[in-house]
Parts: sequence; structure tokens; C-alpha cells
Amino acid sequence: MAMKRSGEGPSRTRQAAKFLGVSVLSGVVLAGLALPGIGAFGLVAKGTVEGFDEIPANLKTPPLSQRTTILDAQGGEIAKVYSRDRTVVPLNDISPYMREAIVAIEDARYYEHGAIDLKGVLRAVNKNAQSGGVSEGASTLTQQYVKNVFVEEAGDDPEKVAVATQQTLGRKVKELKYAIQVEKELGKDRILNNYLNITFFGQQAYGVEAASQRYFSKHAKDLTLGESALLAGIVQSPSRYDPVRAPKEATKRRNTVLQRMADLKYIKPEEVAAEQAKPVKLNVSRPKSGCITAVDNAGFFCDYVRETFLQDPVFGKTKEARAKRWNEGGLVIRTTLDPQTQKSIQKSISDHVYQSDSVATAVTIVEPGTGKVLGMAQSRPYGFGEHQTQINLSADKSMGGSTYGFQVGSTFKPIVAAAALEQGTSPYQTYSSPYRMPYPEEVETCGKPWKNSIGETVQNENRSEVGPYGMREALAKSVNTYFVQMVGDLGLCPVIKMAGKMGIKPASGGKFDENPSLTLGGAEAGMSPLTMASAYATFANHGTYCSPVLIASATGPDGKSLKVPQTKCSRAMSEQTADTINSLLKGVVEDGTGKEAGLSGRDSAGKTGTTDERRAAWFVGYTPNMAGAVWVGGPEDAVSMENITIGGVYHDKVYGADTPGPIWRDAMNGALDGKDAPSFGGAAVGGGDNASGDPGTGDKRGTGRGGRKPGNGTGGTGAGGGKQGNKPGTGKPGHGKPATDTLDSKPGTPALPGGDALPGGTPAGTPGGTPGGTPDQG
Repeated sequence: MAMKRSGEGPSRTRQAAKFLGVSVLSGVVLAGLALPGIGAFGLVAKGTVEGFDEIPANLKTPPLSQRTTILDAQGGEIAKVYSRDRTVVPLNDISPYMREAIVAIEDARYYEHGAIDLKGVLRAVNKNAQSGGVSEGASTLTQQYVKNVFVEEAGDDPEKVAVATQQTLGRKVKELKYAIQVEKELGKDRILNNYLNITFFGQQAYGVEAASQRYFSKHAKDLTLGESALLAGIVQSPSRYDPVRAPKEATKRRNTVLQRMADLKYIKPEEVAAEQAKPVKLNVSRPKSGCITAVDNAGFFCDYVRETFLQDPVFGKTKEARAKRWNEGGLVIRTTLDPQTQKSIQKSISDHVYQSDSVATAVTIVEPGTGKVLGMAQSRPYGFGEHQTQINLSADKSMGGSTYGFQVGSTFKPIVAAAALEQGTSPYQTYSSPYRMPYPEEVETCGKPWKNSIGETVQNENRSEVGPYGMREALAKSVNTYFVQMVGDLGLCPVIKMAGKMGIKPASGGKFDENPSLTLGGAEAGMSPLTMASAYATFANHGTYCSPVLIASATGPDGKSLKVPQTKCSRAMSEQTADTINSLLKGVVEDGTGKEAGLSGRDSAGKTGTTDERRAAWFVGYTPNMAGAVWVGGPEDAVSMENITIGGVYHDKVYGADTPGPIWRDAMNGALDGKDAPSFGGAAVGGGDNASGDPGTGDKRGTGRGGRKPGNGTGGTGAGGGKQGNKPGTGKPGHGKPATDTLDSKPGTPALPGGDALPGGTPAGTPGGTPGGTPDQG
């Protein structure tokens, strides 16, 4: 093609373009607009040429939107997602038959003319004028490619698409100018390659590779003559010549393409006859786009990956930039999803909760120390049908989850215990823990004190649950009044700060209501299973919290690695506090409310939770190498789980132990099968209801009083004893004998050593008596 040199006049191409702008565009014809006659525009030649000159010379070609593939941690495919199902391939990966067929039917003189086929324009003008209608166009393949670029740039915006495809003189002039530029810069073969990758072939297939996969389930390089002719024929009208929905029309069109190929000497006449005699044979692969197609019920995990990409600044500075990058696709995202864990979660869910049940369950498992989300699933699958949902019941609202999350019940109590231990409370601290009691008159918060102005009360689950209790037994039996008394001493601020350090936040994105009911997980603001699993992983990780991550690595369309979000780990509590909680929560699954969730052959710990009116039931537990949360309840929080059948099993009342617990147990057993079984390590906390720091069986207690001041009881004797007195205790250190409390500790469980007594009869490491006249458990 002639190039314009410095100091020379317009090149031949330039002159031709101006001629076209003056004569063709002004009234001779715009065959691409399919006008039937001449002079329809009534434009002034001079104005047309000036408009042509003013069009920018650089066509900015957007990256072609392609499919994105999401993989699990082992490289297995989870799902393909795309706004355009397209796989870009080089020209040598496209069948020669396909190249010839598209040229034959769309632009027979493609390799003979420049950007504009003037002979074709004149032919179209004459034919359209004779017919008095639209019978032929004259857009070259290059012009069609440019038009497709405009459409691709418009994306899914209907208004922009309308502008890109509108039949106006202005758009046609712009298209012609850019076609000249493209011919000069790319050359014929590259334009043909780009055209075959960008054009639409119907059935959600963009580009010849996607079309070949869709209609024939093969690569574009393997297309036969007849298959190539069929695909080439679709391009003019993908809906009219759709071989799936209109096989007769598609067959006629295929035969037309074959005849055109013979006319142009691409194939022999005998080949035409042989191919035309064959029926169209399809091997259709249905479109599988989006997270709805994810394997092993990983649709919500897949959707969380998408939300992460769209929200994390690592993938783009602005929301618009991230969305554009996602829609362009061509990404390969390897995630943290462990196939074994995911399959185990799904099997456990299917065994215990039916999709059609009035309640649902959601399960998430994470890896302590890395934040990796290993599995995420729920009984209501991803979809739009009955008993399906698009709400991720494991996630916060901002990540596609429920609006308010779900109240977590007593699974919040270990957070209270951890806060208390960090403030110096002994794991042997006891409280009177009556069956029913009023909330404290006043509780310190991070702001103004909370006051019990209306006389609110709290009670335990069973009337038999009457203290005094120590921390281990209170957690094992989930004694409400114990923790209300504890927060009366401790205040709410340390609890809220501890929750924050452990990544616990309301699913709605708001703040916690500073009310003592938070201690029992009864805050109005609920949490998500992912939040609770990640929080409990802090205990397993010896006090260090790691934020959840789902993306391990990613590459762009060019195959280059992209930056991905990294977990952020920070210390939430001391190792000693975490190890103490581990010991305490082992008691829950060994002989407490979570016994049905216990794992055999490996260390495990956890906590049950059931909310008011049984609208939600939980089990959150962990081993040293996995932490998981199970929620069961009504997706809209409107089902009271009494006299209810779940998974074919009738329950008069649902507890955290009897439904979430077994789901957690079975999911974890399968996930951990074949994996190491490390121990928690750290000192175990002995049972018993004495607070002397003594692992013995003493049943005498001092009766001192006194808020946060030391009580009046004498010190423990190191053997479980203790009598009322008025002088500092002189107790000896305990001997670390095995705990023998039959309610809370198994025989032979080693206890923490007893400590030296402090003034007022309080053992070492234990604060003084509780406020409001509660007996000091000396």
C-alpha cells in the first residue's frame, strides 16, 4: 500500500478515501448502509472531506474479552466465567478450510483490494438501485473487523452498543478511516486472524475457537470442510442460521458457502457435491458460563473469588478498572480450594440437610496460619430455581452474603473467655452461676456504661445448671449466667477489642451493639460462617489471626503473573491464652455439649451455639491444621427449629450439638483423612469447680466478697481446701494431681499447677471476688 511521504501530496489510498468521502458518502452510495438509491444524504462534498480529515488516525483496539478459568489448589477446573465466551488463537491454529470459507462468503476479493473495495461498492449500488431495496452490501472484512472492534469496546452497555452499530453516515465514515489505518498497520493475514477471533458465531460463542467448541466440541484447527462452511455461513445472521435452532436454514447457508468456495477455486466441484450431500452433524457443548456451573457445589466459593477480584485494589485502583479487567477475562486463577475438603463438605451437607428442607446449612473450612479457605458450600445450591439461591450463606453482605448474617449463640463465649484470660483472669475462676439472674445493673463498655434500666434477666438452658462453675465446666456446659457474671467483672470493651483482633465483625458491615447479650452471641448483628471459622483458627494458630484468602495465584491473558491479595496475620492474644482456650474447648468435644462433634484419633476442640427461639444453631471447631464453622437455620432467619424434620431426621428441639455438630464432624473427618494429626500442645486446664489452682477434689470454698478487691477468704492449701478468714492466705502450691471432677474432666487429664495464694484468699493468677456480693470462689 502506498505511503504518504514528507512533502508529497496525498497518497493514492488517501485520494481514494477522499473521493469516497466526496462521491460515495455524499450521495453515490454507502453500500454498507444498504441504501437503495443515489443522493439520499444530500451532503456537501467539502464538509464530508473535512469531517474525514478530522477523525483521529489511531484506532484503539481494546483487549478481546475472553473466558476466565478458575482452578482449585491442585489445578482442577472449578468453573469458567466470562462476559464473552472466547479463546483467542493464532491463525495457524485455525483450519485452512475455515480461513478460505470466511473469505469466500464475506469478502471474495479480500486479498485483491485495499481497505475499501470500490468495485464491490459500485456493484452493490447498482444492485440495490435495481432492486429498490436492500439486496447487497459492500463492507470489506477489514471494515467488518473495525465495526466489531467498536462493538467490543462498547461491552455490555446497551447504549454504547447501539451507538457502535447505528446505521449513520458518521459511523460509516469513521469505520472507513480506521479500516485504512488497520490495513496499513496489520496486513491481510493478521486482520483475518483478528476478525476470526472477534466475530460472533451465535450460541454465546465469540471467535472461531469458541464456536468450534460449541458446535462440534473440537478445536478450530481440526474443523473439516463442511464444518468450516457451516460456521462461516453463521456470521451474516447468527440467529437466522443457528444450526441448533434452525438446522434447515443453516444447511442451505452451508451449501451456499461451499458453492462460493468452488466458484473461487478454493475447492473442486466434486468436493462441493460430496459435502452438500452430507447432513449437518453437530456435537454441541452447551455453554458453561459462570459460577452456577462450578463443580462440587463450589458455586459460592467461585462467586467469592469473583467478588474478591472486583473489590480488592490489588487488581485495579478503581471499581471500574477492576470490573473492566474482569470482563476482559483471559485470566487463569488458581485458588486455595482443596478438592478433598470441598467434596467432604458437600457429602456431609447432603447426608444431614436436604435442599428442600425449610432450613439450610452453610459450612466453611479454613487453614490456621495461612488464612487459606479450603472449602465452602451450603445446602441451597447456587442458582435461580426452587430451593436455590444467589446468596452466599457463608459470607458477609459485602461479599454476596446475607444482609445481617446470623446470630452465633454460645460460640461467642470462647472470645469472652480469651478476653478475660488476656486481662489476667485465671482459667480456674468460678462464679455462682445461678439458673436465672438479672443482668448486672451496670457494665463498662468502650463508651458510656450500659445500664440494666428495665431489669433484663438471663437464664441457663436447663434448671439443673446451677453453679458454682469454673471456666472449663462453664464452657463445656455452655452456662450462660457464668459468662454474664464474667463480663460484669470484665466489661464489654476488652471483649469487643478481642473480637476485632480475631477478625470478628458483623456481617452487615456495621458495629457491635455494646450490650451484655453480646457475651452469649445474642447481638442483633450476626456473623458469617467464614468469619467464625477464621476466628477460631486463631486459637489453633496459637493466638495469631490470619485474614481469609481464596486466590493463590493468577495470570493475565498474556500469561504473566498478577499480584494477588495476601493474608494479613497479626497476634490477637498470647500463646498461653490460646493454648488455655484449646485445652478448655477440648473439654467441650470430649465430654461437653459438643461431644457428638468429637473426632477420634486426633486433637479437636470447639463450641456449640444455639440462639433464642432456635432460629440458628452452630458448631465451630478446629484441629491444629483445620478450622471449620457450621451454621444451620432459616436463610431468612424466620424458622424456629422446634418440632422440625431436617435431612429426614425429626427434632423436637435443635441444638448446636445434634445437627451442626455431626455435620462438622463428618466434613472434618473426610477433609482430614490421610493428613497428619498433630496435637495442640500447651498445658491442659484441669477440671473441677474449685478455684484454688489445685487439681484436687476439695469442696470447701471461702465466702469472701468484694468486687475487684481481694476477698476475705483464706488462701487455698494447695490440696483443694480453703476456709473463711481475714488474713492473707498461706496456701502451698498445688501438686498437679490428675483432675477427678466427673462432670468436667476425664480422669487422668493433667491440671495446671496450683499457685501461691494471694492476699485475701485468692490463688495466684486469679482476680478477687465478683461484684454484687457474689461469693468469692477461693
